[in-house]
Amino acid sequence: MSTHAAVAFVPARSGSERVPQKNVRQLAGHPLLAYAIETALQSCVFDRVVVSTDSEEIARVARWYGADVPFLRPPEYATSTSPDIEWLRFTLETMPERYDLFALIRATNPFRGPEVVRRGLDQLLATPEADSLRAVELVKQHPGKTWVLEEGGRLMRPLLDQSHLEVTWHAGQYQALPPVYAQNSALEIAWTRVVTETGTREGRVVAPFLTEGYEGLNVDDEEDWERAERLVSSGRAKLPAVGHAPYAHAS
Repeated sequence: MSTHAAVAFVPARSGSERVPQKNVRQLAGHPLLAYAIETALQSCVFDRVVVSTDSEEIARVARWYGADVPFLRPPEYATSTSPDIEWLRFTLETMPERYDLFALIRATNPFRGPEVVRRGLDQLLATPEADSLRAVELVKQHPGKTWVLEEGGRLMRPLLDQSHLEVTWHAGQYQALPPVYAQNSALEIAWTRVVTETGTREGRVVAPFLTEGYEGLNVDDEEDWERAERLVSSGRAKLPAVGHAPYAHAS
């Protein structure tokens, strides 16, 4: 696969608001966090799988499923508005080991399996001009059909300037519009140098990683959670196999 040293980070702060205790909430018998850890481990491309959390309870769950938690994330890097670059920079600087590459394997995407990670790493390594790779998917609601309200909501205008077009996007059929992709949380892989060189987690040149099917499904709210449960129970989507007994204290 790759001769570069690589680390997988699984972010798992404790303060989820839209889905309380999301990271340790059980889906098909295991906490959501377990599927992200198993995805990273089973991909067999990482030298280490590290969970970044501010919670000792989440840390115990993470260790149960085979991840490392070398230290807890400081509370100031675990708020609902904390950007990823803060805890990411802190973690890379605090760990004594040095890595060429890092990946973000988020628990919010349970149907993204180890093959997705291997596919993504292969793509990034084959794109030497890229600083990073990020998962995206074709949008269903095109931004060319979005509007901004004005005059207290009495009037509106297109969000995007379309005055140069012969046929405006908001008046055209979806199939006639330029393809637009939205990012999802399924996968991010980057060279660690971009964190220190650019102060960002993605750098300046980003390669698109196109997810397929339910790989990019984000569990962000209760409606998403219910959808994930239906997909599992109906067999329409598969979760990564978990090689551990269920964590007894996960809620």
